[in-house]
Amino acid sequence: MKKEFAVIGLGRFGGSICRELSREGMEVIALDIDEQKVIEYRDIAAHAVMADSTDENVLRELGLRNIDHVIVAIGDNIQASMLTTLILKELGIKIVTVKAQNDYHEKILNRIGADHVIHPERDMGKRIAHNIISNNILDYIELSDDHSVVEVKAGRKMKGQTLIDLDIRANYGCNVVAMKRNKDVIVSPQANEKIEETDILIVIGSDKDISRFEKNLVADD
Repeated sequence: MKKEFAVIGLGRFGGSICRELSREGMEVIALDIDEQKVIEYRDIAAHAVMADSTDENVLRELGLRNIDHVIVAIGDNIQASMLTTLILKELGIKIVTVKAQNDYHEKILNRIGADHVIHPERDMGKRIAHNIISNNILDYIELSDDHSVVEVKAGRKMKGQTLIDLDIRANYGCNVVAMKRNKDVIVSPQANEKIEETDILIVIGSDKDISRFEKNLVADD
């Protein structure tokens, strides 16, 4: 069965999520209070509806309680974002992901039951900063305020060495949890696994430790 999603708020962030989910073949209901935005997404989402998400009766009538996952991507109206989140959780939505404007907004969203809170601008800033460090850094995912996962190309510095040789855990406090080699994924690789230049390593650790790891083993010469 296809998962059903609803995206509330069709600005740049919400709109991009709506487009991507639809492109992946998901069933998406797109909601916004702005008629022009709704018209824009009529040919993209399965359903595009002009609606005030702070009106509980409207959300009930739209049948949102049957949706698997709702993304609240309301722009600058923090009050509308919080009220919408609260109503969605009271309707029994299993997963509610909300875009936060700032740390204070995030704190309140967590208290009222948001399942996931994201800071698109902050998170993208971190990702870009780490990508700037080296062409070998492919992705950077924040797990918490202090811990992250980084996906890196092994490159010349690690080529031909084993995980024992590099001793990443002892030297940098990070753990290599998996390696991608061509189309294969090696989960929990053996310590004597020899690294190839084109391998991709998935490394988890504290931001401080990952930073040292990047500077010493990942950054380009």
